Amino acid sequence: MKYVFNDERSPLRLFSDGDAVRAYDFLGAHFMNLDGRNGVMFRVWAPNAITVSVVGDFNNWNQQANYMYKIGGGVWELFIENLNEFAVYKFCIETVDHTNILKSDPFAFHCQTRPKNASMVFNTNQYVWHDSYWMENRQNTSSPDKPMNIYEIHAGSWKKYPDGNYFNYQKMADELIPYLKEMNYTHVQLMPLMEYPYDPSWGYQTTGYFAATSRYGTPCDLMALIDRCHMEGIGVIMEIVPSNFPKDDYGLYKFDGTCLYEDNNPKKGQRDSWGTCLFNFQRYEVISFLISAVMFWFDKYHVDGMRIGAVSSMLYLDYGKKDGEWVPNRFGGKENLEAVDFIKRLNKVVHMYHPSALTFAEENTSWPKLTLPIEEGGLGFDYKWNMGWMNDTLHYMSLDPLWRPFNHDNLTFSFFYAFSEKFILPISHDEVAHGKGSLISKMPGDYDSKFAGVRAFITYMYAHPGKKLVFMGSEIGQFDEWDSDSGIQWDLLNFEKHNALFTFFKEINKFYLEHKPLYELDTTPKGFEWIHRNDYTQSVIAFRRTDSDGNEIIAVCNFQPTVHENYMIGVPHFGEYEEIFNSDLEKFGGTGVSNTGTLTTVPMKIHGYKQGLSLTLPPLGVIYLKCTKELENPEGNTEKPRKTVVLNSETVKAEELK
Repeated sequence: MKYVFNDERSPLRLFSDGDAVRAYDFLGAHFMNLDGRNGVMFRVWAPNAITVSVVGDFNNWNQQANYMYKIGGGVWELFIENLNEFAVYKFCIETVDHTNILKSDPFAFHCQTRPKNASMVFNTNQYVWHDSYWMENRQNTSSPDKPMNIYEIHAGSWKKYPDGNYFNYQKMADELIPYLKEMNYTHVQLMPLMEYPYDPSWGYQTTGYFAATSRYGTPCDLMALIDRCHMEGIGVIMEIVPSNFPKDDYGLYKFDGTCLYEDNNPKKGQRDSWGTCLFNFQRYEVISFLISAVMFWFDKYHVDGMRIGAVSSMLYLDYGKKDGEWVPNRFGGKENLEAVDFIKRLNKVVHMYHPSALTFAEENTSWPKLTLPIEEGGLGFDYKWNMGWMNDTLHYMSLDPLWRPFNHDNLTFSFFYAFSEKFILPISHDEVAHGKGSLISKMPGDYDSKFAGVRAFITYMYAHPGKKLVFMGSEIGQFDEWDSDSGIQWDLLNFEKHNALFTFFKEINKFYLEHKPLYELDTTPKGFEWIHRNDYTQSVIAFRRTDSDGNEIIAVCNFQPTVHENYMIGVPHFGEYEEIFNSDLEKFGGTGVSNTGTLTTVPMKIHGYKQGLSLTLPPLGVIYLKCTKELENPEGNTEKPRKTVVLNSETVKAEELK
């Protein structure tokens, strides 16, 4: 790993050494003036090709008209004069068995709209950005002590025209940005927008790693969308899948007639269960390609974060494979050592050149230290998606309340590893598709109970340590499972309950942004303390969140459809408390059970404290409390004695052991 500023090696050498971070400046198609002649320089890596030529509309797809020249390192080059923007082209590659194959440019900046698949010449430097203030101050939104509530969308189905046609990037910006501001989201996450051929893949079968999909417009149109987000104070996260690629005949698969981007051994180079090829992380040129692909979106599109998809499939050689279908590493283990090195390289480069940018790992195993710095033995991600929390809590919420007491650990377990990594709490697209049903449809009970369940779950989620992510449609209570062909059913907002849920999401997002205890110390145990976690019979938990100034919010969660009267909890201060948020308010579509006015503590020993509060807990409801006035406790110190519990190599404060 030789990443340094002002590297004196040639672009060709950097690419061959696996150290290129902007190989897209060298390879691909670039407008330039060569010896006074205007044209396009084409370069492509095809080391095993016999011949390579550039074909397109400009030469009537004549395979003999424009042969390229080898310049070393398996790279071919050709300058063609007088080509215009959007010129359509491919590479005609003569393989070792003298077969001619047509391939799209792996470094193309623009592509034809499917079902066509040729590359197009495009100048990505022409867009004039207006987000300098955002970029200069981005660290103020990306640091762990800042709030982050992410709205994940699929561009093709968030909203559509009445005739079913897609919004283009411009129309998307017109509609999406005001919506994000109204709903008080800090970031939007766009499901993959790199070019892909198959609509139902949602963008996860990438064929153009440097090309914004032409389904919704030009690269400049997407740049404008991101630019406008930044000018309105909204961060943009995108997704990329550097683990595997599809076998489309015009793509990376056997690019020069040989296994170039994938390993020649099917046990290492293919994943049959997905029908895809696995990137060969042992090849330096592939490393340069993938790192440059990620850097491209930070450099050219000013994205603020990149979710790295399917990280688990990269880390483990046996992921999704049976015995005999994979090859152990040199030590006989299942860890993909070269992929681990690639991930470290990737995170080092991103944070070296873009210190305020973020990387997110979609990883569903217990691989340790994903979000620790590389120099401390970690992989260097900024955040990990907490898939364990998502699976456990959604399972818990899907249970009939009669069965929740027997599954209480599904609700509480995540708190005990909440600080082992820096986490995102996701309710993602994967959880509302593939037959899993929408968020509200997972909730048991009658119509009203389903809405109450969503509100209680989200209010619990927003108090839980970790940044937040919610998939589109959850905020309106769409009962139908998400269908990328149909889009979100926005007409549901015409119905009272759905509109009330919409109001709830808007207000809890606003509340979250305005209260530091819910986000400032997300990644440290200093910001969390249990109050009460063992009342499994009534499905009640209580805990407090604090900020660096000592301000606190107490969350009390009741996951039974019954009102709990005179429910006592211990609190850290003797004095007066107020209920400051309630998921069961009538304006949210709830029953209106609440704690009005001032709540005064009474001296008593409970939950390790010397004072307690008597509360009314709403059915399937979560409330937030805060101390508004401290009073002198006649029994002395208000703080409880504390013991520590060591969990997952992290020391966390917990309730007094009994």
